[in-house]
Amino acid sequence: MATSLAIIILLGFLVNKLFEKIKLPGLLGMLILGIVVGKYGFNVLDDSIMNVSEELRKIALIIILLRAGLGISKEKLTSVGKIAIKMSCIPGLIEGFVIAVLSMVLLDFSFIQGGILGFIIAAVSPAVVVPHMLKFIEKGVGRKNNIPVLILASASIDDVFAITIFSTFIGLYGGKQVNVFMQILNIPISIVIGVGLGIVTGLLLIKIFRKYSIRDTEKVLIILSISIIFTTLETKLDGKIEIAALLGVMALGFIILEKSTEKAKRLASKFNKIWVLAEILLFVLVGAEVNINVAFDSGVTGLIIIVIGLIGRSIGVLLSTMGTKLNFKERIFCIIAYTPKATVQAAIGATPLALGVTSGDVILAIAVLSILVTAPLGAIGIKLSAKKLLDS
Repeated sequence: MATSLAIIILLGFLVNKLFEKIKLPGLLGMLILGIVVGKYGFNVLDDSIMNVSEELRKIALIIILLRAGLGISKEKLTSVGKIAIKMSCIPGLIEGFVIAVLSMVLLDFSFIQGGILGFIIAAVSPAVVVPHMLKFIEKGVGRKNNIPVLILASASIDDVFAITIFSTFIGLYGGKQVNVFMQILNIPISIVIGVGLGIVTGLLLIKIFRKYSIRDTEKVLIILSISIIFTTLETKLDGKIEIAALLGVMALGFIILEKSTEKAKRLASKFNKIWVLAEILLFVLVGAEVNINVAFDSGVTGLIIIVIGLIGRSIGVLLSTMGTKLNFKERIFCIIAYTPKATVQAAIGATPLALGVTSGDVILAIAVLSILVTAPLGAIGIKLSAKKLLDS
């Protein structure tokens, strides 16, 4: 495992720098590296590191979400609140149901099978989107209407909707008595619980940090450990209500920023340093989970479904931003920034197959293809379009 970790870090660092040198997103290089050295490529990585890949990726995602929370002020969040709520649900719902219906026509799926596929694909990847938005916030790009903050907030909640609805369709397929109304109602409840948990924990930590002399490095370790515990708590309350733990992680960082700005800046700086390692692990290991051969199995049909789904998502973004102060260029940027898939698709793409869902292999193939197509193109699109579409 130690040797595999060394390979990931050394090659990941080199590839990241190389791609940045040629004006391409470093994460694209790391994803490709992961595919090459992963179990479906040259199988260079030891099984031991692949066995803990999901946990390492989760920790890396927590680090970048904590950094995001520590960088979003109350004023900025308030300015995009209403738009973020609309963008967190409308685009994903349209994309998910467009894919569900389309798969019924092109793949002869039932509506439930289509819904399972639709809401695996519908989730935006915070792993791809969040790092870019944080860089834009630091550089002051898009600050007129706080576009990076808008994308940060809405993309994080978008995942909650997608995963909850996916779980509902999985339950319906298994013949469970699923109360769809309650499942939909659970979405805002899970968000409130997750955010509330983060705020309460953040307030407690602020009191502890003020009372006791603790080094910033130690504070970072405490915050990171608590955030990891958030995500490993029982995922449901009484078997009915899910906790939006990742939103709780962001809220924890947000409340520290609100109550102690200087402390938050110092902690954010520490998390930036940890991110140097976490970023490499996240994207190389996501790439290592991608099976190109499976992706190709979905063929042109899979690509058509993904593209039309993205058109549906784009229409949802335009509807969500209609009547707002965002100009046309900013709305186009929001569409591009809402394109990448990776994190959720890598995490749950194989779930239907494992649960014995008919055509689970096809669902997995299209999920993998969505990563291969949208993650690199989305990352490149975000980087290039920001210069032309956002103020700086």
